[in-house]
Amino acid sequence: MKIAFIGQKGIPVTFGGVEYHVDELARGLVCLGHDVRVYIRPWYTKKGLKSYKGVRLIHVPTIKTKHLDASLHSFLCSIHALFTGVDIIHYHAIGPSFFSIIPYIFNKKIISTVHRLDWDSEKWGAISKLFLKIGERISVSIPEKTIVVSKELKDYFLSHYQRKTIHIPHGIAVPEFEEPDIIKQKYNLGQKDYLLFMGRLSPEKRADWLIRSFLQLKKEAEQIKDIKLVIAGGSSATKGFIKKLRMLSKNNPDIIFTGYVTGKEKAELLSSALVFVLPSYLEGFPIVLLEAMGYGLCCLTSDILPHRDMIRNGVNGVLFDSKDTDDLTLKLKSLL
Repeated sequence: MKIAFIGQKGIPVTFGGVEYHVDELARGLVCLGHDVRVYIRPWYTKKGLKSYKGVRLIHVPTIKTKHLDASLHSFLCSIHALFTGVDIIHYHAIGPSFFSIIPYIFNKKIISTVHRLDWDSEKWGAISKLFLKIGERISVSIPEKTIVVSKELKDYFLSHYQRKTIHIPHGIAVPEFEEPDIIKQKYNLGQKDYLLFMGRLSPEKRADWLIRSFLQLKKEAEQIKDIKLVIAGGSSATKGFIKKLRMLSKNNPDIIFTGYVTGKEKAELLSSALVFVLPSYLEGFPIVLLEAMGYGLCCLTSDILPHRDMIRNGVNGVLFDSKDTDDLTLKLKSLL
């Protein structure tokens, strides 16, 4: 079959859970003999790269702003896909799925994968939330099949729309452990001497909660005087929030902002962290948490449903009350 993917920023993956998902899925389908095309945004994937491990890369322009990047790109890709002779168009995320109505009008076969309820993020205003809500409804009504990545999403669509979806959780490759080399040179990090947050620096991830807890414990707990906090991630149209995080950190030398990391540097950070912390109030089925667990890290996460699907409290990780920042501080202190 000829299959086109729309909604992701691009591949090969450098950051982003959706991009990791599409990277793995597209290459896997090629290995099964399918003709796979992935639409990419020029700012994410090198312009000269036309194919990647058998996957055809289709460059379509966009305008890289908070409100136009994904929507304009998905619209143009949906138009382009009509003239490529593909058998299936696979949309990723509820925003891009809004535009699945275009190929639907022309009787194209459509699949949608919902990775999370994006409208619940604080970074979106009222109009954007309405657009995403409409995209959510379209993602479960127009496609031939709708895939969800967590049990929470499956239950949500059944209760809100009386629609059955297909639950396919994420998976990851077996990790390769790396000794601290790059991170030693760049950030003076060694084995088990830092806490690690990894992900988009957007409000729903709540890196600000972690920074506050870390700073409080630095004042109170003698046992963490030599421990650092690494914030590994970058902007997702959230420059204002990142400015807030840096102001909150007050240029503390024990708080390190790395930006997005990939490849060996990412592997080194995951190989040597003392505790991995994910305080989010909104997730789908976070691949980064799977990766942290794959590296055998002690994981401290909020007790939202997607995390509870993955973490058994006190067995393979620790959960804290997602509505209580003091509980995050208490649980982190206890672990340390």
